[in-house]
Amino acid sequence: MDIVDLADRVAKGERRALARAITLVESARDDHKVQAAALLDQLPKDRQALRIGLSGTPGVGKSTFIESFGMMLVGQGLKVAVLAVDPSSTRSGGSILGDKTRMDRLSREPNAFIRPSPSQTHLGGVARRSREAVALCESAGFDVVLIETVGVGQSETVVAQMADIFLLLLAPAGGDELQGVKRGIMEIADIILINKADGDLKAAATRTCADYSGALRLLRKRQQDPNGYPKAMMVSALKEEGLNEVWSDLKALRDWRCAQGFWEATRAGQARYWFEEEVKNALLSQLETATARRALSVLGAQVTSGEKAPARAAQEFLIGLRHSDASKP
Repeated sequence: MDIVDLADRVAKGERRALARAITLVESARDDHKVQAAALLDQLPKDRQALRIGLSGTPGVGKSTFIESFGMMLVGQGLKVAVLAVDPSSTRSGGSILGDKTRMDRLSREPNAFIRPSPSQTHLGGVARRSREAVALCESAGFDVVLIETVGVGQSETVVAQMADIFLLLLAPAGGDELQGVKRGIMEIADIILINKADGDLKAAATRTCADYSGALRLLRKRQQDPNGYPKAMMVSALKEEGLNEVWSDLKALRDWRCAQGFWEATRAGQARYWFEEEVKNALLSQLETATARRALSVLGAQVTSGEKAPARAAQEFLIGLRHSDASKP
């Protein structure tokens, strides 16, 4: 594979090259990992998109919101990339990857790019290489990158480590003020959107928005937030209502953070976070060697039989692993 040529075509915004590049960085093959690292080094570093993380429980309307929001942005002349993460089956390992089917209008737009990826075994609502995929989309010249997570719970917040602004979608009647002050995903959201604020659910959405607005005032103010943020808003993705207001708030929050110096500081902190994650993943990959698997099998059998305590067996395994590394030339 000609990495220089692929990087050049990605930088020119070729969709086929971008799709191929994302496939390369998502590959688990050792030779592909080397090529992916070389590709990322070749990309232009002077392009930045607005990275928007989007999360919410299953069925809250994330895909509908992204399509309506994306169509509005495309209508304003912006290029929009959507990285949608689909849950992988714990039984078969497969994923449906059906977000393009859901986003029928946006998928046909020439200035939009939708890429579904399986979550595989990665926790936190995103795929393991979502951050590299974001960098590729930025290099391809997209103005806005939307990162849609799988339907997540209270503690899955990894998407905030790759986004500039984090949106949380909630359904009407989804909780009271106490729910709103729970730690976890609530306290890292920049804007909470109460979706489906239309029809018979309009009244319930209004009450829910009021509850969360009150709850957010009780959360500790974050240094990178101007007055009024985090905030709760009502939207209807189906009726395409409230989208312009959301976009105006996103731009205002982005401009304020840039002016105050928080934008670059946050991205630098995120880079440090992913560096440490790469180190952790590299260490965990040592457990996949044949020697490590044999040791785990032997010690696991001893733990199962009650011959050794789990903590003691784990200590012996780690000591053996260190000795094995030290004996290598």
